[in-house]
Amino acid sequence: MLRRTVTAREGTRTYDAVVVGGGHNGLVAAAYLARAGRSVLVLERLDRTGGAAVSTRPFPGVDARLSRYSYLVSLLPRKIVGDLGLDFRVRTRTVSSYTPAERDGRPTGLLVGGGERRTREAFARLTGSGSEYRAWRRFHGMTGRVAERVFPTLTGPLPTRGELRRTVDDEEAWRALFEEPIGVAVEENFTDDLVRGVVLTDALIGTFADAHDPTLQQNRCFLYHVIGGGTGDWNVPVGGMGALTDALAAAARDAGAVIATGHEAVRIDTDGRTAEVTHRTADGEGVTAARHVLVNASPRELAALTGDTSPAPAEGAQLKVNMLLTRLPRLRDGSVDPREAFAGTFHVAEGYGQLAAAHAQAAAGDPPAAPPSEIYCHSLTDPTILSPELAARGYQTLTLFGLHTPARLFARDHDAVREELLAATLAQLDAHLAEPLADCLATDADGRPCLEAKSPLDLERELGLPGGNIFHRALSWPHAQEGTGRWGVETRHANVLLCGAGAVRGGGVSGVPGHNAAMAVLEAG
Repeated sequence: MLRRTVTAREGTRTYDAVVVGGGHNGLVAAAYLARAGRSVLVLERLDRTGGAAVSTRPFPGVDARLSRYSYLVSLLPRKIVGDLGLDFRVRTRTVSSYTPAERDGRPTGLLVGGGERRTREAFARLTGSGSEYRAWRRFHGMTGRVAERVFPTLTGPLPTRGELRRTVDDEEAWRALFEEPIGVAVEENFTDDLVRGVVLTDALIGTFADAHDPTLQQNRCFLYHVIGGGTGDWNVPVGGMGALTDALAAAARDAGAVIATGHEAVRIDTDGRTAEVTHRTADGEGVTAARHVLVNASPRELAALTGDTSPAPAEGAQLKVNMLLTRLPRLRDGSVDPREAFAGTFHVAEGYGQLAAAHAQAAAGDPPAAPPSEIYCHSLTDPTILSPELAARGYQTLTLFGLHTPARLFARDHDAVREELLAATLAQLDAHLAEPLADCLATDADGRPCLEAKSPLDLERELGLPGGNIFHRALSWPHAQEGTGRWGVETRHANVLLCGAGAVRGGGVSGVPGHNAAMAVLEAG
């Protein structure tokens, strides 16, 4: 790390801003800055933009364009879509979730969605009374009010903790979400183990924690999952996640930003006023000067680029599985249509006790015997991701997100553990199906089942996610803390900003860190 004054070398091109990383947050920052008249260069090491928010055809010879890594949209503010004039749409899901279960020796389940009456009746069938549904309504009424008040703050300067508490203006909600482990609120409000588990899952997506973890990392995860859009709704991107990043790249280019793919940033030198970014291509190295550098990568990668001390290691805890089916499988619970059950979030092995047992096993270093997961079918809501031929033949996609599979489990024998966990996860799903999932899988041009599984270590290798952590590090509270800076994107270098998921108020497909980093640059003049 150079401590000298950095002066642009003779012949070096100088930009107002260099953005390191062409994922969705970097593209948001580039588009805002270019639209404000700044000269912007985006350096992306891969041969395409998008990062984890891409659509690809993972199965050879099969025309199905899947959101391969990230797959749903909740946290993207409409403000960003409007400000940048993005040609991008989302669709709501008609069903929120379905959770299969067995009660009194018979298959049943909980379907949430399709109208208030239908949801109320589903709770009554499952629990035998109306009390659990009333508790559900009260609890989600509370989280809905928090969402309405907190979500608009994400694209402004960081509020203090006291300011955010006054914005929430609900002491019961503040205690439940910000001060006590979320398990306390879940157990206070609900009695049914299955219902408790459905509520808790929002606290565990991508986060390896117990309901009563004293660090409250599960609370922070829960908060971000229920405030999206001011409603908590998780919507389907029309055309797949790649439609968003394609629109962002187009907006950035149209505004004048230069996007250079195949350029890997390897070093940042700065004196706080001027910076130089060294980047490598297949043809050698180059150096670009800039007034500001915005890093759309993890805090670990930022430290490597600047020569600073690396932060504490992060760890992902998910198994991501993409599938293409010739048809949706029939369910053991004959009261629900598979097209409804898979249209929302299909919960598997996610009872409250099951989640606790899976976490305890993984924390002890063993793969969970009954891995919890959730599944959804993108193509039911948006069939455009399939070719007209596949759609006409009834093909459907399935995306599975497994919980409590931390990166540490894969260290001893990666491929064997991944296959073991995949088999156990699919077995948990099969237990609720009237036919094996394998009988419904499509095959690719080489005759192989259309199924791919990604461990946290796969995500680290393919996307640079530290330990496969989809949030880059533990999520932070959406308020100021010591050293966070005005926008939550500042680093110890005055002209180097973090605009990726590891920024304060980062994580998820939101564009919020990219927006906030751009605002910090523009505010600096």
